[in-house]
Amino acid sequence: MAAAAGDVRGAALGARPGLGAAAAAAAEARFISSAKGKGLFATRSIRKGEAVFVEKPVVSSQFLWNALYNYRACDHCLRALETAEENAQRLLGRSSLVLPHPEQCSIRKDLHQQCPRCQVTYCSAECRQAALEQYHQVLCLGPSRDDPTHPLNKLQEAWRKRYWCSMFDWWIKAFSQFCSKTANEEEEIAHKLLGDKFKGQLELLRLLFTEALYDEQLSRWFTPEGFRSLFALVGTNGQGIGTSSLSQWVHACDALDLPMLQREELDAFIDQLYKDIEKESGEFLNCEGSGLYMLQSCCNHSCIPNAETSFPDNNFLLYLTALEDIEAGEEICISYLDCCQRERSRHSRNKILRENYLFTCSCPKCLAQADDPDVTSDEEEEAEGETDDAELEDEMTDV
Repeated sequence: MAAAAGDVRGAALGARPGLGAAAAAAAEARFISSAKGKGLFATRSIRKGEAVFVEKPVVSSQFLWNALYNYRACDHCLRALETAEENAQRLLGRSSLVLPHPEQCSIRKDLHQQCPRCQVTYCSAECRQAALEQYHQVLCLGPSRDDPTHPLNKLQEAWRKRYWCSMFDWWIKAFSQFCSKTANEEEEIAHKLLGDKFKGQLELLRLLFTEALYDEQLSRWFTPEGFRSLFALVGTNGQGIGTSSLSQWVHACDALDLPMLQREELDAFIDQLYKDIEKESGEFLNCEGSGLYMLQSCCNHSCIPNAETSFPDNNFLLYLTALEDIEAGEEICISYLDCCQRERSRHSRNKILRENYLFTCSCPKCLAQADDPDVTSDEEEEAEGETDDAELEDEMTDV
């Protein structure tokens, strides 16, 4: 579960009753306890490197700020729409860049389609049709796409400024499967996501949400309490999604069977390309969004995870892959922390988890470090710095 909350349209986007590949998963959700809720457990032995399951999201959406800065993605599956060369040119700010081996780019622009009314773009006819059947009939802005007074545009603008049908029964049942929180926890999540003025901002979003999308059969989600619950649900369970045509091209190039000299030249070109992109665009390389995944959301955290999520198909399909052998009946855990955060002290890790996910970790690593001092890694570094200064002072005094 990623901390990032998605575009507010995500709350009304892309109901997908057929979760397809996830149904044949090698894992199942089980209730653990009232304190911990559900967890994901292996139903058979799983080998290291094996895909535990592949899952489509219940809902997903590209981040508004990401789309605003011309990160072009399919409006349905979030597949990157730029060719690898176009992607690199934009990130570099250099339209003259030419990538070698253009045949390794997987983007098929000849398959792209647009909604004839609002001109949002899809990577294929299949995505356009799926969007139309599931949500786009409601969300299509038509000729009002650039009208700032349209309720949906007002809703998106309010969200962006802060930072960043026939299926009602299925929707209600689907959302009830995700992690729920108490009223105090929901308020804390909203506070974390929206800042000190969160109550006023949350109410503004609720009013705009109601103006744009209200339906009597879903009225519970438009009340102050229901909207706060929906907001907290997305904020707590949302999984970040990242897609990149450039990354796909690099992986394809890595797999090429080339003479040694050509391989060295290509690797050097790619290394330099990423260095130049980092100088120009920083860390923001991908089309980014957020999605809610039924099975993945059941994965609990561990500071020593035995599985990880990825998006190797360059779209919203989530792969959960085993990082080590997992035996039948064993709980499958991912990490809510990145690699650097996992190397910090137990106190620092749990400070991040409490602030963002409202729990204290009791994984084997944290239990083994239970007797460690309750100081953050930053404090440890400061203490080390003070010790170094004292030692240096002693050495100077000795001289």
